[in-house]
Amino acid sequence: MKLFRQFLILISSRRKIFIRAIFLSVSLINLNKAQSQIVPAGNRPFEEYFRRGQLMEGLEHNSYSFTLRPMVNFSINDSIKQNFNLTPLYTTTEFNSNRPYSWGNGLMIPNTGLQQYISFGLVFTSKFFEIQFQPEFVLAENKSYFGFPDTFDERITRARFHFWNYSDVPERFGEGSISKFSFGQSKAVLKFKKIEMGLASQNIWWGPGQWNALTFSSNSRGFPHLTLNTRESLNTFLGNIEGQILIGRLENSGMFPSQFDDLNLRFFRRFNGDWRYLNAMMISFNPKWIPGLFFGINRTYQQYNEMRGNSFREFFPIFDPFQKTEFGFDRDSEGRDQQATVFARLLIPNAKAELYFEYGRRDHAFNWREAILNPEHARAYIIGFKKIIELKEHNKLLQVRGESTHQQESVNRFIRYEGLAGRYSWHMHQLARGFVNYGEQLGVGIGPGSNVQTFEVSLVDKFDKIGVLFERLENHQDFYYRAFGQQKEHQPWIDLSLGFLFNKQWNNLILSSRLQLINGSNYQWQLHPDSTPQFPRGQNLFSIHSQVSLIYLFQKSKD
Repeated sequence: MKLFRQFLILISSRRKIFIRAIFLSVSLINLNKAQSQIVPAGNRPFEEYFRRGQLMEGLEHNSYSFTLRPMVNFSINDSIKQNFNLTPLYTTTEFNSNRPYSWGNGLMIPNTGLQQYISFGLVFTSKFFEIQFQPEFVLAENKSYFGFPDTFDERITRARFHFWNYSDVPERFGEGSISKFSFGQSKAVLKFKKIEMGLASQNIWWGPGQWNALTFSSNSRGFPHLTLNTRESLNTFLGNIEGQILIGRLENSGMFPSQFDDLNLRFFRRFNGDWRYLNAMMISFNPKWIPGLFFGINRTYQQYNEMRGNSFREFFPIFDPFQKTEFGFDRDSEGRDQQATVFARLLIPNAKAELYFEYGRRDHAFNWREAILNPEHARAYIIGFKKIIELKEHNKLLQVRGESTHQQESVNRFIRYEGLAGRYSWHMHQLARGFVNYGEQLGVGIGPGSNVQTFEVSLVDKFDKIGVLFERLENHQDFYYRAFGQQKEHQPWIDLSLGFLFNKQWNNLILSSRLQLINGSNYQWQLHPDSTPQFPRGQNLFSIHSQVSLIYLFQKSKD
């Protein structure tokens, strides 16, 4: 751990030197010979392209599970391997008109106005080690907007701060425009055949989801971590195995959640200034008797570092028992926050389709009997599919896919807790606060207690795509029932949106774009000025979200 801390201090104090070194290295490399082998977690154009190719070509060409990302050893172009390779140049411009609406965008923040992201770097690889330096930079306009109001009574406001006090998801990231630098998708690892170990700051993604993941996704910036993971599947007599064990450092945002200072001063529980120790493990298995089936488990523990001991069990709590009777009732004061999920992905190449799910539990079960009889306690889940239809007359593919993510507490809360209040949503905890990094959730990025359903239909040809997307977002449902109960005047805040998708490749340049029209029904649970108790009417808010990404590939010369 001393080496880990020293490295963090070194890179923080030598940031300018690292930046100069990367640009000096780039200037010494022949750009025509560059190649990237790592697809960053959450890079949707590439992940979608390779995942679709797996359905079309079959597992004999690609047995990757897509449950452990970033994807390594996936060639983006056909150039020859070199010791020095440039990563693609990534840029994203995002705009939100009246309120934030986006997630899964890494270093970028929930932002109103314009926001610009850029990332670029290089990889040095040899037989036994690999160094990738790919920093990221974001500039955000970060305008103020109409968020949770200060006009509700104290009971409703306290209910809202319940979710802010046991998580870390500020409405606005400070005042005025902001700029952020991160070491981003960087790593330095030792390699041995199909295994690597080392230090990284890159985003990771665990689970089969296309838009969301219950444990780790690309919603927040990557966090510094020590990792031991597979680079590609390990072949055994039983089947293929992929996995990762990591130790990481998570930070709180240190920001007030509300845009009203008087509310923050009255209701907010301040951060203690400490960082959180993270230990996590993921295993994915593909049995040789069912080549299209991938299933596995994720488990994470986080804890404020000042509350952690120094024994092996304190450093690696992922090996503790799952049952409360074995773990110990007296250990709640240690402030450990556990999440565990199981997942499965089933490929049906003959039908050019896939089905998947992920199911998670946030709290220890009393024992195995309670876990079986009461599986809905403290749970969240994701289900999704993808189907490819060949349109031979047009020489294109019709892609139909969808996903539903559900975090809202189940009806189990009626049994466990008094009234409709419930307790904690997915990614929340009493002592460790949220499963977050710098104010953004590490897994599902739609907010505590929220649910979302996404459906897409598009025509695709390699990286080219034109399509439509339908999305329904149920905002902070756990807060709604805690604050408003079953009254009829204030209705749930639901976002209905229609999106238009357009991707296009021109030689080395890939464009990926989305324009989304969003109608926020009962926005922030507000009532229309003409509303009356006899004829209640919610206040709606229309907004626009647009995103344009450009990816430039440095390919080998054709001559």
